[in-house]
Amino acid sequence: MNTPALHPATRPQHFAIIIAIAAMLSLALAMGIGRFAFTPLLPLMLRDGVLRSDAGAWLAASNYLGYLIGALCASRVRLPPARLLALSLICIVIVTAAIGLTSSERIWLILRFLAGLCSAWALIATSAWGLGWMANLARPRMAGLIYAGVGLGIVAAGIFCLWAAEKMPASEMWIVLACLASLVAILPLIASFYFPLPPVANSIAAPVNAAQVSESASTSASTSASGVTGLIVCYGMFGFGYILPATYLPAQARQLLDDPQIFGWAWPVFGMAAAASTLIVAGVLGKCNRLHVWAMSHALMAVGVILPCIWLSMASIVLAALFVGGNFMVITMLGMQEARARAAANPTAVLARMTASFAFGQLLGPVVVAVMEQFAADHATALSYALQLATACLVASAIYLWRRAELAQRH
Repeated sequence: MNTPALHPATRPQHFAIIIAIAAMLSLALAMGIGRFAFTPLLPLMLRDGVLRSDAGAWLAASNYLGYLIGALCASRVRLPPARLLALSLICIVIVTAAIGLTSSERIWLILRFLAGLCSAWALIATSAWGLGWMANLARPRMAGLIYAGVGLGIVAAGIFCLWAAEKMPASEMWIVLACLASLVAILPLIASFYFPLPPVANSIAAPVNAAQVSESASTSASTSASGVTGLIVCYGMFGFGYILPATYLPAQARQLLDDPQIFGWAWPVFGMAAAASTLIVAGVLGKCNRLHVWAMSHALMAVGVILPCIWLSMASIVLAALFVGGNFMVITMLGMQEARARAAANPTAVLARMTASFAFGQLLGPVVVAVMEQFAADHATALSYALQLATACLVASAIYLWRRAELAQRH
């Protein structure tokens, strides 16, 4: 079913809101559950004794590898965005339920890989579908509502785990979470079936990241193709730096307090910060140099990453969640916008490389933790070493980006 591309004036405002909310729910399910539900569930699985700490690192790595493969091969899937969106969401629900039906770590590795792969497909398909309709309806600013779904999904998964921690074991929580996800998927599935993309946008050309929230949020100091390789490396460092606290913050909080009603708030705070930053960043960055803001975001994230290493308390965990959660969507947006600006003639290849670099960086994070566990006294020490390395990468990339911004201004 192909809905013809109509003039924006023929489309009521509420139709754009319905599409945006459907896309928002799609991202909430794909990211909040498909990719990140494992984060608040990790300390609970450790609590129940169904998972070893080193196995947790490999399960996270499997999910990130799936995301990398999914991002690289999405353009080869011969399905229109609306159909790929629906297929991805259905698969995420099934895979999530399956995790709760088995206790085999080997099967979990496969399931987490599939969850990552489907999450990448859902992100790309939702971006192509949702942004395509927003362009067709002349509602580009509503893209901010779409990508708020990432943070909202994180908040929802975190609050669910907080509520259910004392009521059921982690295995049952996976199943209940899948049931809730199936309800969330209803609107996106219906909307994508009845309102596929207009024919002009009915294709997936390349991985689309959440960075496309507001293409006009700021102007770049340079639109040449110079420095793209450096940007790609910095974006990969961002993936490595952000994924460690994104994965282990709740577990760090549990070291301090074994009460899930307290340590469980670390992840919802992270998601709230991410959702809020997505909604306000376009208006705040209107007159700022993109590279300067990107550099400052890396520096602020570095503060959040290192805080639990030098001051382990509930206050530092909350601050870390705010610093990291409040910057990761901003960096995603700025990085992809800057890459597009510097390769306007052929942005597809550069955006694909940026996405792959980020996926590789986040895949590297839990692998580094697992490797360091072979040499450190315990898991907490290994995690501390990895966080220090991630901080160094974020600081180095912040310095590079700031110098690039200064150089661009001088010219």
